[in-house]
This record gives sequence, C-alpha cells and structure tokens, in this order.
Amino acid sequence: MEHTNYQGAQQRPIGSGFNAKSTTSEVIRGIDLSGKTAIVTGGNTGIGLETVSTLSSAGASVIVPARDIEKAKRNLDGIANVEIEVMDLMEPASIVAFAEKFLASQRPLHLLINNAGIMWVPLRRDKRGFESQLATNYLAPFQLTARLWPALKNAQGARVVNVSSGGHQFADFDFEDPHFRQRDYETLLGYGQSKTAMNLFSLELDARAKKYGVRAYALCPGAVGGTELSREAPTDLFQKLGYTDAEGNILPEVAASLKTIPQGAATTVWCATSPMLNEMGGVYCENVDVAQLGENTSVIGGVKPYSLDRENAKRLWKWSEEMTGLTFDTGSIS
Repeated sequence: MEHTNYQGAQQRPIGSGFNAKSTTSEVIRGIDLSGKTAIVTGGNTGIGLETVSTLSSAGASVIVPARDIEKAKRNLDGIANVEIEVMDLMEPASIVAFAEKFLASQRPLHLLINNAGIMWVPLRRDKRGFESQLATNYLAPFQLTARLWPALKNAQGARVVNVSSGGHQFADFDFEDPHFRQRDYETLLGYGQSKTAMNLFSLELDARAKKYGVRAYALCPGAVGGTELSREAPTDLFQKLGYTDAEGNILPEVAASLKTIPQGAATTVWCATSPMLNEMGGVYCENVDVAQLGENTSVIGGVKPYSLDRENAKRLWKWSEEMTGLTFDTGSIS
C-alpha cells in the first residue's frame, strides 16, 4: 500500500529531539555531507545564507544561483565549497539557462533547497502577466525542480526542500483567479496563496518522486529577525500591525519572540539532512519537527488541511505544467 501525506495522513510530530530554539549547528551535528551536491536559491542572504554555510560546514558542495552576483560574492566570501551562478526567478529563460548549465556538468543533485521568496510587495507582474509572489515563490521553484529532475533522479537518494511559511493560512489557492486579474489585490493573500501552493507541490512531488528515491518537504522557518523579507514593506505597515512604535523601532516583546537566523534556518537543514526523515516525505515541518495538522483556521501554527488536499495537489500540478509549459516527467500516480 502506498503511504502518502494526502489529507495529512502522516502529519504529526515524530519526536525529533529539537525545538523552536534549536540552531543549525545543533541540527547538523554528526551529519557528513562529503561528496554531496546542493543548490540553495536565495542562498546569499538571511536564512538561505545560513543554510549554505551549514551545508558547506558538513562537507557539501553548494551552488548558489543569484540575481546580483557581486552581492552574492560579498556575502558568501569565506564560505568553502561554494559556486555562484546567475539566475533570476522572475525570468523563466534565466531558470532554463541555469538548469541547463548544471545538467551539462553531469553531476547528481542530492539537495535542492527552494529557499528564495518575496513578501509584502505591491501588485507586480512578470513578462507573462503572472503575479510576482506566485511567480517567484511558487512557479519558479516548480520550473527549477522540473528542469533539474534528471539530476535529482541521478543522485539515487535526493531531497527537495521547499521553504513555505505559516503565512499559508492567509489564503487557499484560488484556481479561478490566481493572478489577481479580477479580484482586488491584497499582498498577504498573494503571499498566502503562493505558500499554500508550495505545500501542495511538496505533497504531490513526494508522492510522484519517491519511487525514484527523491523525497520532498515543505517547512515554516518561523518569524525570523534580521532577514530581507520585509525590505519592500511600507514604512507604516508594521506600526499598524502592532510590531513597531511610531518611530519604526521594533517593540521589545515582538523582538523577543523572533527567532535568530540560525534558529530560522534549522528546520530547513533538518529537512535536508535528518535520517529521521529517510522513510517519509510530503510533510510540512516547523520548529525542527513534523508539524501538527492545524484544523482550527483561526489559530496560527501547524499546517492547514486545505494545503494537504489530494485533489487540489493534483489540480495544481496540472495547472503548473500549463502555466510553465513544462511536462514534469515523474510519471503519474493514481
């Protein structure tokens, strides 16, 4: 009998031994990644940079695709075993070029970490007319994963780790108007939809890919201080939300609740490397463990059932192939 996480069938903590305060250095202890190749998008800032540093420290060779090469070189300076390549997640042709160059190297890909993302942005569209958060946070990772699929299969044991968010609870996926062509645009609805899509993608990818030795995971890093995720947010937004005072200073109680960057990246590293996950996938993780299924949609935390729905996962997969013009060659499942 096939074991999948459709409808949250495996969605419960497994006793990882870690918690919300665990750091990347704790999670990676005892893990040897020598001979492994990883790709980390958004790997030159924030939790992505911490992820790259941690994987490198365990012996992995890490490729960091970046839009701003000079910035990436500055931020990654001093980290061993890192290669920097050009890629812009808002430009499909750029994703194709990056993937083709990697495939030409004939290296297996053991870890693909789709970490890059945007939030709090105004309505913006790419050249296809796609809403930018959906394009960057979801369709680009779908396209990149599909393009790198041969290298993932060749690893004979690979993981795709998709950085999602507790913000998936802001919105289910709107199949009728995903790009906000008819409905009014609200930035958090766009963000929530893109992260729900990441959960559904991870669910369906794992169900399709595990027969090839490829497992997939989605995760919430938590609320993390010191990242660039809010760089485009209006200056008064966080005051309205009760996060800052009138001068823009973060309130002490809010600051105290934020994770550090090493704590925020810990769940990513755990999903990428933990032997506890060798026999399971398609799950949504938070605080360095598999998350609870969050039935109560008014409570923050856990994973909402609509983002683990079997039929929506399959429908999204087909829609994504149509939007990207790709046939993701994993075969089909019933």
